[in-house]
Formats: sequence, C-alpha cells, structure tokens
Amino acid sequence: MNRFSITLSDDLNLAIDKVAEETASNKNEILRKALQLYLAAREGKVKHDLKLGLVNPHTNKIETEIVGL
Repeated sequence: MNRFSITLSDDLNLAIDKVAEETASNKNEILRKALQLYLAAREGKVKHDLKLGLVNPHTNKIETEIVGL
C-alpha cells in the first residue's frame, strides 16, 4: 500500500468532511472511491469513446454530463 499527501482547498475539504459524516465513512475511503470513478471514466472515454453522466432513474435520460475528465 502506498501513501501520499495532497493539498485541498478549504471548500473541498469541508465538502469531503460532510460526505464522510453523512455516509459514516472517512476521507480516505471517499478519495479512493473518487479516484476509482475517475479512472473508470477515463478508461471508458479513452478505450470506448464513452461519456460520463448522471442518469434520471425514472426516465433513463442523462440529466448532467460530466465533462473535463
């Protein structure tokens, strides 16, 4: 297992703290999941020209496309 340090803005740090509290998790787990999501999105884009988005479960329509990954 590897360790590294990052610098977060105050706003991002507070947002991660809030999610950690809401999900009974911790910052490490949230950041690991975020990195896994980023890597999956990048692989989908590079290998299959796929896009990442948030889908409404009732209509199956993309409500928000996430760009810039």
